[in-house]
Amino acid sequence: MDVDASDGRIYLPKDLRERFGERYKLVERGDRLVLIPVSEDPLASLRAAFADVDGSALELREDGRETALDESGS
Repeated sequence: MDVDASDGRIYLPKDLRERFGERYKLVERGDRLVLIPVSEDPLASLRAAFADVDGSALELREDGRETALDESGS
């Protein structure tokens, strides 16, 4: 990977671009920068990732809250 500070660009090798895509989000993690691949269609990716999840967002949030309370001993 090449980094050219003069023009503020990061150049990724072709094999990485082919494997992970062309779009990334740059995230600061302490003293590091992390490249997170961004899907060409983020909504389609989310739908695919959660296709097997049953329940509404409200039901999932309540289940998560109850689990957190149970695990914390509250």
